[in-house]
Amino acid sequence: MAGRRLVVIIGQDPPPRLDKALARDVPEAEHLSRSRLARLIADGAVWGSDGALTSPKARVGAGDEIRIDVPDETETDMAAENIPLRIVHEDDDLVVVDKPAGMVVHPAPGSPSGTLVNALLHHCGDRLSGVGGERRPGIVHRIDKDTSGLLVVAKTDRAHHGLAAQFAAHTAERTYLALCHGVPSPGDPRLMGIRGISAEADGAIRVATNLDRHPSDRQRQAVTFGAGRHAVTRLRVVRDWDEVALVSCRLETGRTHQIRVHLRHSGHALVGDPVYGGARKVSEKRMGVVRARRVNTFPRQALHAATLGFSHPATSDFVSFESALPPDLSALIGSLDDHANDTFA
Repeated sequence: MAGRRLVVIIGQDPPPRLDKALARDVPEAEHLSRSRLARLIADGAVWGSDGALTSPKARVGAGDEIRIDVPDETETDMAAENIPLRIVHEDDDLVVVDKPAGMVVHPAPGSPSGTLVNALLHHCGDRLSGVGGERRPGIVHRIDKDTSGLLVVAKTDRAHHGLAAQFAAHTAERTYLALCHGVPSPGDPRLMGIRGISAEADGAIRVATNLDRHPSDRQRQAVTFGAGRHAVTRLRVVRDWDEVALVSCRLETGRTHQIRVHLRHSGHALVGDPVYGGARKVSEKRMGVVRARRVNTFPRQALHAATLGFSHPATSDFVSFESALPPDLSALIGSLDDHANDTFA
């Protein structure tokens, strides 16, 4: 079979089914969804020590070595679209993009066009790695549609494998800036009493849990302490306005919705997050009418991928990139600083 062979070692306390165990333990950078893994199992492309594993319900144990033959991807039929991109860096192997909020990274049901991939196909032509699959050419990692900021895209298969290995090993460095409700403090006994949250010697707040799909809403993630994938976020307050804080979030791991779920778990949900923020509002009485309304009507999750660093897969040199806050977040912070026209309820 043409393609590549992926070797996965099943971790501790695996789910009882093969497809679920692989969905948990295959590195996210491989972009193998549970449905695609099920198809590979049905096609006889998944192997254990005793031969092919052809049932998604096959049982696996911790430490089992599972081999997956991932076939070469077919040519994409997605359209290249002339969508402006902010290119932070580009060379023969990769391109670093500063994605605007509102742009989906790759096509999916409901978002067949207007995505970052469509824009990259126009910008790069056929110079994108095929490792990510026909709908994800070049995509090594993702950020949510309504999150702005940096991500790196592979133009060669060598770069894709090298970058994917770093994201899987958690050696790529990523820091986000976020506006959250309240002010997280390592001196807050309520916060320190939440399972999975602790203070570090340098004053950072460490959130360490597992994350898994929400039991009743498959589009959401939920904190767990059994099943799921290990996730660690380190938080540090940069500025605060009593009711709202600007926090720096450094990812040790990079799970789906990780920062959004961890901030909710801490009791300091992201401003503007429609999924994990609930109906939380800041007080007009305590913050002032104008400032409170600007916070309460912010139209997206206030999250920005501000820094990105990794070892360049072609040279092994460490490279890093920064992205300034986008205009909408900068304007919101400016309004928090502006008391001139404020009134209090």
